[in-house]
Amino acid sequence: MKLPQEFEKRMQDMLGEAYPAFLHSYGENKYQALRVNPWKAQAQELFEKSSFHLKSVPWEQNGYYYESDDQPGKHPWHEAGVYYIQEPSAMAPAAYLEAKPGEKILDLCAAPGGKTTQIASYMKGEGILVCNEIHPARAKILAENVERMGIPNAMVTNESPQKLAEIFDEYFDRILVDAPCSGEGMFRKNEDACEEWSLENVRICAERQDEILDCAHTMLRPGGRIVYSTCTFAPAENEGSMARFLARHPEYELVEIPLYKGMERGVPSWSYTHGNEGNGLSAETVEVMHIERTIRLWPHKLQGEGHYLAVLQKNGEVPQGYEGFLKYGKECGTQPDMVLRGNGAKNKKGFGNKNTQGNKKSQANKATEGIKLYLEFEQDTLKKSVLDREHGGFLTFGDQLYLIPKGMPAVQGLKVLRPGLHLGTIKKERFEPSHALALYMHEEEVQRVMILTKDEPQAQAFINGQTLNYDGEKGWYLIMVDGYSLGWGKLAGQVMKNHYPKGLRK
Repeated sequence: MKLPQEFEKRMQDMLGEAYPAFLHSYGENKYQALRVNPWKAQAQELFEKSSFHLKSVPWEQNGYYYESDDQPGKHPWHEAGVYYIQEPSAMAPAAYLEAKPGEKILDLCAAPGGKTTQIASYMKGEGILVCNEIHPARAKILAENVERMGIPNAMVTNESPQKLAEIFDEYFDRILVDAPCSGEGMFRKNEDACEEWSLENVRICAERQDEILDCAHTMLRPGGRIVYSTCTFAPAENEGSMARFLARHPEYELVEIPLYKGMERGVPSWSYTHGNEGNGLSAETVEVMHIERTIRLWPHKLQGEGHYLAVLQKNGEVPQGYEGFLKYGKECGTQPDMVLRGNGAKNKKGFGNKNTQGNKKSQANKATEGIKLYLEFEQDTLKKSVLDREHGGFLTFGDQLYLIPKGMPAVQGLKVLRPGLHLGTIKKERFEPSHALALYMHEEEVQRVMILTKDEPQAQAFINGQTLNYDGEKGWYLIMVDGYSLGWGKLAGQVMKNHYPKGLRK
């Protein structure tokens, strides 16, 4: 691999005697890992049911290295959301966030969804997880991964950090800022990142990171936690970003967190050298910031790519029951029959378009009828209601029906791709369940299931969109592979019509 000359010179200056080992790592194979989805399975199940060669990732309780011959991305379990394929070093930031059930958490730069789904695994379906991505195409991928992993309490937004900061005021308990960066840590994994690198891009990324961190500060409650991370080696985007942030916001302190084997501490002097000379910080200023409490993950020191992370704690405490503030808008109610109406369009009134009173009444009637159709589907197909779990009621976006998490913010003017669990589509005189609902369900929660195994051709045939032959009573079936939900089928006349989404078929 041909590394940029200016990058090599800076890294040699930074690492000194360790530079040859660092350079040698670029000739080694990259490490691959997956993270088990506890909503679907436990790690022991994968050890018992699969032929994967798994070895624990030290810093993530559900993370496991696998060997190249395993090919878990081509396995039916991947489509069932049993695990998420994720670079091992990238699992560290969300682990240090230490998310807990019932909290309000923001993943500010969330696509493609690895860290979002990791955070969700710690939340266990309880609380509010807002996951945001500024780029529309990447936000769509984020929403798809949230659905594949069966996450019920996530709100996927497509906004800038500045827009979110206009609405959420000291609202979140924890915020992950996996900042857009120059990507130096991904050179071994992605040669395109190497070709796009420049010192000017490092500078631009550092400035953008300052802006994003300031937005995160606005949205974090007193006593809350920010985890900042990058996949670059550049001090201007790492130690420099932290030093500049602490200089602007002295109400924060860096948390001293434990290291795992191969991790190293951040270097305080790099806060004002190696590209940080013009930031006005001195050794005396930086000394009290404890930049050494930040963490570097080096590819020549551990089994993973290059990363940097820091844990920031905001001073202060909040009284019990603290809810945070929405600068406009409100939180949704908690009544199970509550309906919010709208078509998802962004406008001054919020989710819905401006309507006359008559149109509002018509939409309300349509939404009520849609919920009635869903409840009929639920009675016919499910053994227990989704309303038995933590929820804040129903929400309709046009002809789409969602189950929103309790306390989900009903804010005005946000571009929302996924406001909770997508239940399905309201069609004329019937309800059609969504793929997201299938991946959320477990075998014991539905009345009819069709069981497939990973080794039989029918499992891949279903993913390909083919109809299947089956003898049973007519109606909706949850199609399962080795006990994991894979999608919906509808049986009529011993033919199982395939409802696996066309856009996901292989």
